[in-house]
Amino acid sequence: MAADSLDQDVLRYSRQIILDGFGKDGQEKLKTARVLVIGAGGLGSPALYYLAAAGVSNIGIVDFDTITLSNLNRQILHFTEDLGKKKTDSAEKKLLNLNPGLNIEKYHDRLNIDNIEEVISNYDVIIDATDNFPVRYLISDCCYFNGKPLIEGAAVGFDGILMTIIPGQTPCYRCLYPEPPQNGVMPTCSDSGILGMVTGVIGSLQALEAVKVITGMGQTVSGRLLIFDALRSSFREVNWPKRDHCPLCGDEPKIRELVEYEIKCKVKL
Repeated sequence: MAADSLDQDVLRYSRQIILDGFGKDGQEKLKTARVLVIGAGGLGSPALYYLAAAGVSNIGIVDFDTITLSNLNRQILHFTEDLGKKKTDSAEKKLLNLNPGLNIEKYHDRLNIDNIEEVISNYDVIIDATDNFPVRYLISDCCYFNGKPLIEGAAVGFDGILMTIIPGQTPCYRCLYPEPPQNGVMPTCSDSGILGMVTGVIGSLQALEAVKVITGMGQTVSGRLLIFDALRSSFREVNWPKRDHCPLCGDEPKIRELVEYEIKCKVKL
C-alpha cells in the first residue's frame, strides 16, 4: 500500500483508532473481515452505510428487489432518482461514493434452499435485514449449520428488536421461535406501516453488533433480546435462554438440514 493511501486510511478512521481498546488492531480486523448483509432496505441501508464508514472493506449485499417510491421513507441508501433500479446497484453506488476502497459483491437473487449456503460461505458475519419469516428461518438455520455469527434485526410499526447469535455459544433463533408462525398471523410493514427512524435505530445497532463480533470488543446482544419502543424512546431487555428442547440446537435436535417454509403474512382488510 502506498504511503499516501495508508495516511488517508489512518485519517479516515482516526476517530475509531484512538478509542481505548480499539486501535490499529481493531481497524485491521474490520479491514480484513467479510460481512454479508441480506436485505438492502430499511434495516440494511443504515447497517451497510455504517459498516462502510467504519472500514469494513469486504461487504456482500443480497437483495432481489427494485426501488419503489414507498421505500424512500426509510431506505436511506436509495434516492428518488433511483426509482426502478436494483437495490444492490443503488446501494453499491452510494457506498463507493462514501468509501472508494470497498470491495463489494452483489447478489441480485432471492435466497432459497438451493443457493443460500453458497452465498454465505465466504463471509465471517451475516446480518439479517430481511422482512419476512420464510427467509429468516432459512438464514438462521443455515448460519447455525455453517457456524456463522448472525445478527438479527426486525422492525414494524413503532417497534424494533435486535439479537445476536453465535452458533455453539449462544441461543439460536429457534430457541426463541421454535416453529414459524401460522399463515395470516404476523403483520408486515406493507399493512402495519413503519416509521423510518425505527429501522434506522435497529439497522445501526446491527452494524454495531457486527463491529463488536469482528473486533471482540464489548458485549453483544446474545442470550437476550433488545427491544426498542420508538413512542417511548425506550429500550428494554428480555432474557433469551438456550433451550434444551430446541429443535435446532437442543440436546436432541429434530432439524438436521435446511427447511424452506411458505408463510403468508397478515393482510389488513
